Amino acid sequence: IAVLLLASVVVIAFTIQLSLKYRRITMLPQELLGKLQKVLEAKRYREAIEIARSDKSYLGKVAGAALMEANNGYRAMEQAIEEVGDAETVRILRPIEYLNVIGNIAPMMGLFGTVYGMIRAFEKLREVGGRPDPGELAAGISTALVTTFWGLVVAMPALTAYAIIRNKIDAFGAEGMIQTEALIRPFKPSSKRSARSHRSDRSRSENDSESVSASQEDDRPRSEDVVDKKQ
Repeated sequence: IAVLLLASVVVIAFTIQLSLKYRRITMLPQELLGKLQKVLEAKRYREAIEIARSDKSYLGKVAGAALMEANNGYRAMEQAIEEVGDAETVRILRPIEYLNVIGNIAPMMGLFGTVYGMIRAFEKLREVGGRPDPGELAAGISTALVTTFWGLVVAMPALTAYAIIRNKIDAFGAEGMIQTEALIRPFKPSSKRSARSHRSDRSRSENDSESVSASQEDDRPRSEDVVDKKQ
């Protein structure tokens, strides 16, 4: 029982620590996002890389990794977001697995105590020749069941906290990757290509219109030819 009580204290303290550490304001600081947007709009790319890499948040690491690949093209930037984002999510989730471990072991420990207590109770029953005091037998069985009770008391909050914190981190990770993709969208070559193709199409249409006008002028009968025919 003492071990289970200690485990319950550990679960409570660890849950509070993780809840305070992995919040939106710490994983996705909006101040950092605003700075990066302003710097990138001003095309101060080196400064944007320094700002992102100096920040230790999830958003800072993912954005810094993406901007470092700017010279290698937009596809390399997207790949950096995926790789660093997944790696950071795994690193953040690793300590949370302790809650999962405690939540799964605690009922086993309680069951172990119950089985051990029942064995001791039946040993006493055997020692007295099968005619024990009902009060002593009930006390022994009650003590054995208490360990199962405390095992469940530890397991249920641990597994609940594990699920809530894990889902929160997964959601923040996905949101951080979306925000980073929005930051690097100006680097996407499709916008430049579309503008270039629009200009080329416009020039092509102008050339076509000029050639059509020229051909119409060539087909138009000249006054000299008309005069020659009359003569």
